[in-house]
Order: sequence, then C-alpha cells, then structure tokens
Amino acid sequence: MKDSSASARAGAGLTLVPMTMDEVDEVHAMECSVFPHPWSRANFSDSIQAGYDAWLLRAKDGELAGYFLLMYALDEAHLLDVAVAGKRQGTGLGRYLLDTLCARAREMGAESVLLEVRPSNERALAVYKRYGFEEIGRRKGYYPAHEGKREDAIVMRHAL
Repeated sequence: MKDSSASARAGAGLTLVPMTMDEVDEVHAMECSVFPHPWSRANFSDSIQAGYDAWLLRAKDGELAGYFLLMYALDEAHLLDVAVAGKRQGTGLGRYLLDTLCARAREMGAESVLLEVRPSNERALAVYKRYGFEEIGRRKGYYPAHEGKREDAIVMRHAL
C-alpha cells in the first residue's frame, strides 16, 4: 500500500527537472557513488540522445537528490535506472521517486511500469515489493557481477 503523505514529505523542497547532456557527469558521479556496478557515462548520454524520459530531483540549493530514466514502448514504461543520493537513502525519497515516475508514465499513456533488479540488491527489491511491483520473470546472466561473473535480473511489473 502506498503512503502518499510520507512520499510527499520526502519530496518536500525538491524540484523535478529534465536531465540534459550538461548534467551527465554529475548524474554519472552519483550513479558511481550508489551502485557497485554503475551505468557508464555513455549509457546516460545515449539515453538522453535517444529521447528517453530522463528526470532529476534537485534540492532548492541545486543539490542532486535523485533521478530516473524511463523508456516507453506501446502501453508500457520501462524503468531503465533510478537512484537516490546516498545521504538521502532511507528517507522515503525512493517511494517519492516511484510515485513521481509512475505519475509521469501514466501521463505518457503507460498502463504499467517494468523494471529489472538484481537479486543481490535487497534494499531496492524490498522497496519495489512494498510499492506493489510483482515479479513476472527472470533474465539469466543479465547483469555483470564481480570477477567476470554474471547475475540474473528479476523482472518486475507494476500496473498503473
């Protein structure tokens, strides 16, 4: 069940702005600070150039608090990447980002949001499950892992 009041409190004082090429270095730096296997700078650049729906959450002082990137196909939105700044994790901002990106996906005509998540990313997996995402499959060896190994992806879906 969604707790919209807690989500709204977490997002208080933050502004949603489109991600631009000028911000790729800053976004990539945050990505590297919160993920053991981060996206490359080129992943962000390519996503913006491809016209994917890329958004930042900024504090009043301009500090980057989080971001997300969505890709649309027919009536589905695919959550490509989402992150919360390290010092803001555990504050409800993840739920706020999910509320925000789901609202954006609905505005764009999506009926559901799909994502992949590593089984080892227990924190994100718990957030997605609490939000109402359901596991619909697995992608074997989807993610790079330590020492040249691969990790499966759990595919999840949330109906809008």
